Amino acid sequence: MTISTIDLLKNGAHFGHRKSKKHPKMDEFIFTIRNEVAIIDLQKTKEKLEQAIEFIKNLLADKKKILFVGTKKQAKDKTKEVAESLGQPYVNNRWLGGTLTNFEVIRRNLQKLLTLEAKKAAGDFSKYTKKERLLLNQQIDKLNLTVGGLRGLDKLPDAVFIFDVKTEDTAKREAIRKKLPLVAVVDADSDPTGVDYVIPANDDAISSVNYIFDAIQANLK
Repeated sequence: MTISTIDLLKNGAHFGHRKSKKHPKMDEFIFTIRNEVAIIDLQKTKEKLEQAIEFIKNLLADKKKILFVGTKKQAKDKTKEVAESLGQPYVNNRWLGGTLTNFEVIRRNLQKLLTLEAKKAAGDFSKYTKKERLLLNQQIDKLNLTVGGLRGLDKLPDAVFIFDVKTEDTAKREAIRKKLPLVAVVDADSDPTGVDYVIPANDDAISSVNYIFDAIQANLK
């Protein structure tokens, strides 16, 4: 899939936020202000998206792990779809504080989930009462929501991809604290500080969200 400024334009990736909400550190990615709305420079979006894809491609070639994070309504399904298609871990429901900075706790919860699922698959749940089986299944469901997307992640990821650093501020701060390379889609109202690969784009419009994820997925297969 060839990334083009025309396609980015058609999908509304250029629409930022009102001038009053624009973050000053995003000025280098703003083309102009039109009708009090910050318009993102799509040539820079194209260049930065291509650079980010190349970075991720090199990581995958080296068998590295990149954690995909996108919990907002517009991005959660695509976050899961793209991560799973690449065989990578993801968080698309709610970011648990400490996922990166207190990874041992997360790893224990993940191991608990895998153990419970293995016991269920082996038929071990049959020895429990109906109520006990219900509680065990509820526990599995809850763990799947919180850490299910992290299967296969037995240590900190080698990099983190975040869709919307404003929504995922805690994830961003944890990645920076752990000094993990950070790729992120950053809208005009957000602070790009600490992001190694900034992809300036509208992170609210579903058409823009889908185009960016589709471009990443298509160019990494």
